[in-house]
Amino acid sequence: MNNGTLIGWLGFLSAMVVLFIVSKKNLGVAMFVAAIILGIFLAPENLPLKIWENMINPSTILLAAVVGLIPLIGGVLNESGQMDRLVSNMRIGRKFFLMLSPAIIGLLPMPGGALLSVPLVDKAGTGIPNEKKAGINIWFRHILYLVYPLSADLIVSTTSAEIGLYEPIPYLSVILIFALLLGYIFLLKGDLEKMKYEEEFSPRGLILPLAALLIAPLLDILLKTAFTLPFKELATLIAVSVSLIFAMIIGRLSLVRFRNILVKAKPWDFAFMMIGIMVFLGILKSSGAIELFRNVPITLESLFGIAFLLGFITGRIVTPAGIVFPIYLMKFGSITPPAFALIYFGIFLGYVITPVHPCVSLSMASLKVDFKGYLRAVIPIVASATFLSLLALRILSL
Repeated sequence: MNNGTLIGWLGFLSAMVVLFIVSKKNLGVAMFVAAIILGIFLAPENLPLKIWENMINPSTILLAAVVGLIPLIGGVLNESGQMDRLVSNMRIGRKFFLMLSPAIIGLLPMPGGALLSVPLVDKAGTGIPNEKKAGINIWFRHILYLVYPLSADLIVSTTSAEIGLYEPIPYLSVILIFALLLGYIFLLKGDLEKMKYEEEFSPRGLILPLAALLIAPLLDILLKTAFTLPFKELATLIAVSVSLIFAMIIGRLSLVRFRNILVKAKPWDFAFMMIGIMVFLGILKSSGAIELFRNVPITLESLFGIAFLLGFITGRIVTPAGIVFPIYLMKFGSITPPAFALIYFGIFLGYVITPVHPCVSLSMASLKVDFKGYLRAVIPIVASATFLSLLALRILSL
């Protein structure tokens, strides 16, 4: 290992340690500090300019605005009683509701969208500790990403692996069933108080608040499909704004009540956190830190570990897929659908457990859960899934 590589690893590990320590107090600040450390060790040239460029990037600003507005939707629905009406009129079992509601909203992905499902999980999960609620929201919100063929994550991943889009879906479907079972065992198993309904079913009480939650992702997709915008995040900002206005209309909120919601929700904290995340990811990419992993000896098991680690480091699926699968092809020549499914699942496992993933950090912030508490909820699931995935990879390599 030459001096440059040694310095690179030292900088990367130092940044990770600082990230996890400081994130206990303020995740946005932690992201900025970790980005500075990465830059000092790996790419010190014009570091202040690089940070500034990432901060003022229109996509960063728009995302910060989006993430700042999203918790206000939940706040308005809660304050106006619309969220209570939605929960009381969704006449399904509590456990099924806790699995289905974040999954449905998660199927229409948008930045910061986890904040749309948090209030549903919070309301329906009465009696469940907040750290488990955060785990429920994240695990079930993203679980359909494993098999959804129109997901950008799966499309990019299969393209990177030079495999057909639908080839791994039968194997990913098996993993999906397995993941649902693990989520049930570790997050929902046990007796939960039955949903109690004191009022008669109201179609209006179900449709209006549900529409407020779904307008944003649906309109987001429509705008991105129908129009060529200078920045795709602009469509998201418009969609979220429309959803917020609709929530205010059906909730009949006065400006005074909305101001109280604004103060309580603290949207500026979420916006600052998103800016910090985007700065960190920008410096992580420009510094070449991820390239440190290219020289690691490769086996199926170690590649799964790299996939998991990159999912954890980046809080993304697309970025690790663009690195891991080309490495796999260079080492093994081609990839089988079962191997693809397991390594893709490895990225997913790292992705759902890291505070760099905005949905994780935003869910923790919304439910007032620290990272240690969130880990207590999800580590048993992730550890079990990792062990069995590695066992399956070992069988494949025989």
